[in-house]
Amino acid sequence: MYTKHFALALALLCLTGCSVGEYRYSQQAMHRVDMNFTGIPTLLGIGTLGSSIPVTPEYSLTAAHVAKYSLQRVKAWHPDCDLAIIWHKNDARTLATFRNGSIGDPITMYGYSFISAMPVESRGVNLAKTRINNRWNSRDCLAFATNAGAVQGMSGGAVYNADETIGGVIVGFSDEIKNSRSGKVILKDVSLYIPYASFEAWLRQATS
Repeated sequence: MYTKHFALALALLCLTGCSVGEYRYSQQAMHRVDMNFTGIPTLLGIGTLGSSIPVTPEYSLTAAHVAKYSLQRVKAWHPDCDLAIIWHKNDARTLATFRNGSIGDPITMYGYSFISAMPVESRGVNLAKTRINNRWNSRDCLAFATNAGAVQGMSGGAVYNADETIGGVIVGFSDEIKNSRSGKVILKDVSLYIPYASFEAWLRQATS
């Protein structure tokens, strides 16, 4: 059904709302991703949060916009995508196995909700390849848009393929995607993630 590979321009419009789509509490998320507090104060005087993925006994993978304000030290920044590696002690039994996904593949997203600070998950399908137009991603970074739900706090969390491998890292959501040539709205209310293909070589080099 979803066979077209779009070359699109879009923006992360998180300020227009806290979430898109449906998501639910998940005990599985606690075993697949970690919660990461940041130093950005809220109205309640406490920090906000993001998510991260254990990749080695010493390092975790997260979104760069989470790592920038994280309480953990940053090991490496991706040169083009909204990704970073942070220092984090991890259990070897929780380390990630990655595999590239494709358009039309079913996926499950895991992360933590900023609203409730609880682990959450959502399910959907890879809809299209796209590019994200914001300060954290250059035009050279390719992303996937999906119809899985997303809420603030899930950034840095894991996108799982059907075979329990990880296909990418959640970086946000958008209320619409427009075709870069025509300006026509192609998709609405999508979650966004950076696929493994966009960071495979960088991750291997940065954690070796």
